[in-house]
Amino acid sequence: MGNMNLTYNVTENIMINDILGKKILMSSRLKNKLIKNKAILLNGIFVDTRTVAHLGDVLTIILDLSEDNSNIVPSQIPLDIVYEDAHILIVNKPAGIAVHPSMLHFDNSLSNGVKYYFDSIGLHKKIRAVNRIDLNTSGLVLFAKNEYIHNKNNNINYEYKDEIVLEEKQEENIDSIVNDVFNNIKVEME
Repeated sequence: MGNMNLTYNVTENIMINDILGKKILMSSRLKNKLIKNKAILLNGIFVDTRTVAHLGDVLTIILDLSEDNSNIVPSQIPLDIVYEDAHILIVNKPAGIAVHPSMLHFDNSLSNGVKYYFDSIGLHKKIRAVNRIDLNTSGLVLFAKNEYIHNKNNNINYEYKDEIVLEEKQEENIDSIVNDVFNNIKVEME
C-alpha cells in the first residue's frame, strides 16, 4: 500500500510555510500538527516552516501520524473494498446501512466496519468519510486515511442522475473516482 508521505519538488526559492499554505493548500491546523510531530523534512532533515527551500530541494511531509479514533466503536461488518492505497479506501456500501454512526446506528454503520478494518491492519487513523450516501442507497463511499487527503477532497462535486446504484464493481468507475481524488492534489504521492 505504500506510505503516507507527500513529496514536493521545489521549483523556486521559497519559504516552506508558503509551500504548505499556497502551493499545497494545507490548513494551518495541519501545519501546526506536522511541526509539533517533526513531520516536515527538507532533503531528509527535519525543518521548521520558516526555513527557505531552494530550487531542486525535496520537501517531504509525513502524514502517517497516529490519531485517536476511539470515538467510533469497531464492529465486524463485511466490507466490499473496491480500491485501497496508502491514502484512500473506497467501499461499496450496500443499501440499508448508514455511513456514519448515530443514535440509531451506534455500532452498525459503515464507519464502524471501517474502524474494525483499520484496527485489524494496525492503522490508527480517524474515520473520515469524504462523501455520504443515504441509508437506503447503495454505492461507493470514499474514506480518506489522513487529514490532508480529507480536506483536499471534501469538496468533490458528485453528480447524481435520478438514482445511482452500483451493483457490481466496474473498473472504469473506480479509476474515475481515484483520478478525481488525486487530480485535486498537486503534489506527488508516495
